[in-house]
Order: sequence, then C-alpha cells, then structure tokens
Amino acid sequence: MLYDLKDVRLEWSRFSFLSGNYHNVQKMSVTEMFSYIQGFLSADQDVREDIRKVVQNLEQTAREILTVLQSVHQPSGFKEIPSKCARARELFCTVRTHLAELKTKFPAEQYYRFHEHWRFVLQRLVFLAAFVVYLESEALVTREEAAQILGIEVVREKGFHLDVEDFLAGVLIMASELARLAVNSVTAGDYSRPLRISNFINELDSGFRLLNLKNDPLRKRYDGLKYDVKKIEEVVYDLSIRGLAKEPESGGDK
Repeated sequence: MLYDLKDVRLEWSRFSFLSGNYHNVQKMSVTEMFSYIQGFLSADQDVREDIRKVVQNLEQTAREILTVLQSVHQPSGFKEIPSKCARARELFCTVRTHLAELKTKFPAEQYYRFHEHWRFVLQRLVFLAAFVVYLESEALVTREEAAQILGIEVVREKGFHLDVEDFLAGVLIMASELARLAVNSVTAGDYSRPLRISNFINELDSGFRLLNLKNDPLRKRYDGLKYDVKKIEEVVYDLSIRGLAKEPESGGDK
C-alpha cells in the first residue's frame, strides 16, 4: 500500500503524540522522519517475530492433539474414545500455557492488528476442542466452553478472546471430521453412530442457515458443510438399503 508524504506525517504524528514526541516530529526533515519510522517498523517486526515463535509452539501442540484424536478413526478406536479425549484435554493445558504467553507479546488493544498470525491455529484449536466435546457427549461445543478449554476470553473488551468467526470456522472444520467419522464407523461395525452424526450435522446445517455470513472465507467453508451433509446422507442411505440403519431403542418403546 502506498502513502503520500502527508499521510505519513499525519499517521506518524498520531503515534508520536501518544508517546509525547509530537512537537519533535513536526520539526523533522523527511530523512529524519523516515529514520524514525524505520525504528517503529523494526520494533513492530520484533513483536511479530515473538508472536510467530509462540504460534509455532501452538501449531506443534495442535498437531499432537490431532494425532491423539485421529486414532478414533481406527476400527478399535471407538473403545478408546474416553482415554483419547482425556489425553487431548491434558494437552490443552499446554495450549493454555502457550496462549497465556502469547497474550504478553502485544498490547491487548492491538488484538486485531496481529490477529492474522494466530487466526488459523486458533480455528484449528477450536475444531479440536469441539471434536473432543462431541466425542464425549455428542453435543455441540459453545463458544464459552471452547474459550474456557483454550483459557481465553469471550468478550472482546477483556483482551485476548475467541472471535466469533474463528469459533464458527472451527465448528465447520469439525463437521468435515464427523463426515469422515461416519464412514469409518461403518467400517468398524458401528451402524448407529452415522445416524446420530447425521442428525447432529443436519441440526448444525440448520443453525448455519440462520446466519447471514459476510466473511468470504467463512462462507466458502460453510459451502463445504453442504458436501459433508451429502456425504453422511449417502452413508445413511447405504445402511438403510442394507437394513442396517436402525435407530437406537430407548425405554423399550421401539
């Protein structure tokens, strides 16, 4: 992005006013001004580098959690769901430590200035938290619950928080994982799970239909939910024509 000299003077005067150097900046030559700006840019780059280092640690921990949870897709994995979820929750303690460190790397009011650095890993962490909650209870994680698992805030004014669009993106990633789980459930001989997943995903799809999504990446990700719904419906249909799709009985009424 290009700025004219007037824009540079106005913008830098604003920063300098906040730091008490307003009058000094007004007297600067062009060379001095840009030398001063270079100092600001260098400091900004140092902050971003510190953030990137913490984000790399977050990404590594996210990969470790994913590796633990991926085993549920194995034929014997369904019996290990409780232990795998417990192990994943232990690793979320490390996530909370990294996020606590990340909070210290920049001023709280500049969250969205650096948001691009941790946006994708935060969405993936929300997906992992949502997947754990679903495996434990077959329920949808709330934004508040996801924020609690990650050790961050929900309210923007309180500082480092879980942005609502990051939360929604993480939930949509989970939907794709559940579509895969539905297929692998059949392979493992669990024929009732795909039906429950289908009901859950259909409710999720109905909820997203109520939203007027303005965010282009989020809207594109939501388009993927339609394919997930279709994929699961095909699994359920295949079970139905084979006579294997039976709703779980409750209370002997069925």
